[in-house]
Amino acid sequence: MSDFFAHETAVIDPGCEIGAGTKIWHFSHIMPDCILGEKCNIGQNVVISPKVVLGKNVKVQNNVSIYEGVTCDDDVFLGPSMVFTNVINPRSAVNRKNEYLTTHVGQGASIGANATIVCGHNIGKYAFIGAGAVVTKEVPDYALVVGNPARQMGWMSEFGHRLNFDGEGIAVCEESGEKYKLENNKVSKI
Repeated sequence: MSDFFAHETAVIDPGCEIGAGTKIWHFSHIMPDCILGEKCNIGQNVVISPKVVLGKNVKVQNNVSIYEGVTCDDDVFLGPSMVFTNVINPRSAVNRKNEYLTTHVGQGASIGANATIVCGHNIGKYAFIGAGAVVTKEVPDYALVVGNPARQMGWMSEFGHRLNFDGEGIAVCEESGEKYKLENNKVSKI
């Protein structure tokens, strides 16, 4: 496990897998049986619970909590102080570890600062969750959601730009020039 960097204040429990080129910064705790892919960046004061799986090149900003039941595909961005939950109805006096719900974050998705992802709701690939949003339902691929509770406000390109569809359901990303098709309330790159 010497092909990654961990700051001397980071705590890395036995039994986790950490990919080459990954960086783990100050005061972060990587718990047993989690898997971090290659070239991830784990910011300061991050908690990654047991059995969490992060793909390659996942960026986890400072003060993020990733609880058991969460999986993230490659190239996911988790903004500062965002949080996942893993129990719908937590009570301190009631042990619900056998009731953890799963949440999957698709490739290239971005979750903004201070957002909360309520467990059991998946985030589609290249979705964009605005800062402070509270996600209480599934988020489709390429969707832009904001607010509390989060509501869809549009669609985003893989480069993170708002897509404006013409009368034929075609949009072009202003940065990449890539084209997208909106059909039956689903977006796909063409």
